[in-house]
Amino acid sequence: MLSPESAAVVRATLPAVGGALDEIASRFYGTMFAERPELLDGLFNRGNQASGEQRRALAGSIAAFAQALLADPDARPEALLSRIAHKHAALGVTEDQYTIVHKYLFGAIADVLGDAVTPEVAGAWDEVYWLMAGALIAREARLYQEAGIDPRHPWRQWTVVERRQETDDVVSFLLRPADGDAVPPAKAGQYVSVRVLMSDGVRQLRQYSLSGAPGDRMRRITVKRVASAAGTPEGEVSNHLHRTVRAGDELTLSSPFGDVVLDDSDAPLLLVSAGIGCTPMVGMLHHLAATGSDREVRVLHADRSPADHALRAETRRLVDELTDAQADFWYEQDADGEAGARSGLMDLDGLGLPADADVYLCGPLPFMRAVRGRLLRAGVPARRIRYEVFGPDLWLARAED
Repeated sequence: MLSPESAAVVRATLPAVGGALDEIASRFYGTMFAERPELLDGLFNRGNQASGEQRRALAGSIAAFAQALLADPDARPEALLSRIAHKHAALGVTEDQYTIVHKYLFGAIADVLGDAVTPEVAGAWDEVYWLMAGALIAREARLYQEAGIDPRHPWRQWTVVERRQETDDVVSFLLRPADGDAVPPAKAGQYVSVRVLMSDGVRQLRQYSLSGAPGDRMRRITVKRVASAAGTPEGEVSNHLHRTVRAGDELTLSSPFGDVVLDDSDAPLLLVSAGIGCTPMVGMLHHLAATGSDREVRVLHADRSPADHALRAETRRLVDELTDAQADFWYEQDADGEAGARSGLMDLDGLGLPADADVYLCGPLPFMRAVRGRLLRAGVPARRIRYEVFGPDLWLARAED
């Protein structure tokens, strides 16, 4: 609970701190990595740092948490905390690292705001930080315990059984535990972190959805090669996997995490995706087919063309296996190459979507924002719309409005 005294100070200083958070985050990361370069080895993604996404995500998360405390000092923004905790657990974040972050974050606040950071201001924001950190530490400890893993040793070796080229830019890897032990349980919609050793000796991580049935004796991930664009670097992990990993090689994976999972419900189900965002949806379809679900299922997917649509035939097959399912595809190019496909961008008008559906979204952020807005205007409650983002979640502070 945020104390009344600290709440008053945070409320008075939130505009100044909030307005400077991007600069504070930039100073924080720059100083921390300069003095603790080992944190870039296997914990922080260099691509996200280069693009500025990580800085903006940190700033947005802190501001959202502070605003939630001011709205109700006894409450916690559960969606925000749950999303971050799952991401942290998939990276092997440990409790002691919060102390490291605190040191450099508050040093950056003092550097950027200068004399405005009085002892009272520092104390109030310190209270906000440790309330957020304490809530995350508790959630992450519970996630580690439920997964049966030691956060100091969260990684496991997996052997690539098969590499399958899905499209020119997408490849799937079928994996089994290298030690021959059992596959840990997973839920439909979850992801794993993949940790790879780059040519410069630094380990980098990226999360990938489980695109196969979560109950299988093997794991499958489906990876799109991320090209450089608009001055941003290419995806290090995705390109490394595409260029170097073949059947018989080993990959280092985390246990499965992620809070956007398929609920055990009888409600109609709407799976909406674009591009490589189809991967968690295909994992959910595998689960529904394997369990003989009779839920009403509507699959909506948008892509550049049928040739770019990864797992397209598999999606059709899984939909056909379900008793009450339908798939609708939109393609910007060559839509006539797929029977029944629509041309152009996804358009929800006239589809007759059920207002009581459980909705899952995955794809580029602009796409998900547009679809979510359209669904809200159509009367679908916000609480029924869930989404998955890979990399820093820049949308989270706004998406729960």
